[in-house]
Amino acid sequence: MMIRPAAFDYNSQTAASNRMQEAAEGVLDAGKLALAEFDAAVTALRGAAVQVWVVADTPQPPKPDAVFPNNWVSWHSDGSVVLYPMMAPNRRLERRHEVLEQVAQRRGYRIGRLVDLSPFEAQGRYLEGTGSLVLDHVGRVAFACRSSRTDEWLVQRWAAELGYEPVIFDAVDRAGVPFYHTNVMLSIGARVAVVAADAIVPADRERVLAALAAGSRDIIAIDQTAVAAFAGNMLELLNGKGQRVYVLSAQAQRTLPPATLARLTAATDQLLPLTIPTIERLGGGSVRCMLAEVFSPA
Repeated sequence: MMIRPAAFDYNSQTAASNRMQEAAEGVLDAGKLALAEFDAAVTALRGAAVQVWVVADTPQPPKPDAVFPNNWVSWHSDGSVVLYPMMAPNRRLERRHEVLEQVAQRRGYRIGRLVDLSPFEAQGRYLEGTGSLVLDHVGRVAFACRSSRTDEWLVQRWAAELGYEPVIFDAVDRAGVPFYHTNVMLSIGARVAVVAADAIVPADRERVLAALAAGSRDIIAIDQTAVAAFAGNMLELLNGKGQRVYVLSAQAQRTLPPATLARLTAATDQLLPLTIPTIERLGGGSVRCMLAEVFSPA
């Protein structure tokens, strides 16, 4: 599921907690640029035989981060759909039930239960979907880096509700600030886990790496430079031919060393880079944030 943005822009309400955002100085018509990047990304995904359900954002009220739907909703193979509590008030506007209805109808997905965690916003507790949570669906493990947008108590509640084992830890950027979302420093595929290992605080590092290795995956460590280029913000998808497609941004691909790219390429069927510089710069998120995967109900 992807949301075609109608009012993409720099979001001042998220900037305080997202150090990967940059102000829009020198960027003319950011909305038009983002639309072009979005449409090219959809074309590339469909060219790789990935099924994409595009839903148009509504222009009013303006939702500058609507292009990142994975933060407000997740779809699961048992028919569960989860709605999440968002920290920024203008991001809460992105939760639209008509979007769920459109995708469910077009995908043939029967929503068995709706788990709505959004009321916790009133308590100042936030959990921003598969930004806050990076999921090992096979091992049923939920990895979460504590931050102002990732409440530890809510992680525990989510894990109990969905039947996952939580692995909660602290990880910081090169300035020592917690990552706003776990998915900027960790990606889990079928045969590989890409992780900013040195960013995990020493007290948690061995425990987290052991949990990742328990899935018999190749562990690929990336550094803070790669994280800053969104190299941790990747997602492996299953296309219509039964092949695995690891999607990342062109910026991330340029930043990763050749040896790392070779290991990643060997661990999947196709590496698919998408060029989204405006979305990354102003939005502070990358390709994984643009994709809300919809699983086939078991």
